[in-house]
Amino acid sequence: MKTYVITGASDGIGAELARQIAQRHGAGAALVLAARNADKLTQVAMRCEKLGAQAIEVPTDVAQQDQCRALIATAVERFGGVDVLVNNAGVSAHALFEDVRAEDLGWYQDLMTVNLWGAVWCTHAALPHLKASRGQVVAVSSLAGLVGVPGRTAYSATKFAMTGFFEALRTELLPCGVGVTTAFPGVVDTEIRRNGWNARGQRAGKSGLKEDGAMPVDTCAGLILDGLEARAREVVMTGKGKAGRWLKLLAPGLVERLALAAVEADERPGARRRA
Repeated sequence: MKTYVITGASDGIGAELARQIAQRHGAGAALVLAARNADKLTQVAMRCEKLGAQAIEVPTDVAQQDQCRALIATAVERFGGVDVLVNNAGVSAHALFEDVRAEDLGWYQDLMTVNLWGAVWCTHAALPHLKASRGQVVAVSSLAGLVGVPGRTAYSATKFAMTGFFEALRTELLPCGVGVTTAFPGVVDTEIRRNGWNARGQRAGKSGLKEDGAMPVDTCAGLILDGLEARAREVVMTGKGKAGRWLKLLAPGLVERLALAAVEADERPGARRRA
């Protein structure tokens, strides 16, 4: 039986990934589900148990290092180790940098704490157990962690940092037999888009990105699970994401124009001044 620790498991990609692991592996999976919302975690755990997996919920705020360490300790105490750690917890944000007031810049740091440091703290705590099991770390980054997106200065910064950290860690862990998979979703049909922060560091209630063609969450989770089980280095989602990665090297100006086109017209730099 493999033990999977999944952060951000109360809804969206994390909840769907847990469900698909339970569906695919049944009694062969022990799921340790972490997020801040205990009630939602319980619902996800019940769905996974109905599919035959073992599941426990561990209410966790990944912005608190002690809670990250307690999460891993609970997994080890309950199931004897950790085979897979999925760092999925995160917060989105959309704001033009010029619209952020100096007194509000602190939320940039708060976003980094959740999106980067939460993953760093969980991974550090789990590392001895992952080395013992020759297990796997999954980092859910974003296409905004490969190509900078206007209106996503804070979010892209956190995801670029996450991408760089896990790329370096992958190389460090090669001799230990621990795999590191970084996933790069694009726009996915989850609530993270609308729960993200605005220029004041408050819940925006909208995405700011064009929503047509958003990837279904089950498709995204399935791609991550396939990459995890193949021990793939990276899972870059969408044809545009794959093409954009190479175009960034060959035609960076074109990539910038394409990134700008992905933003809703009224959210683009200068839009309100032109109106």
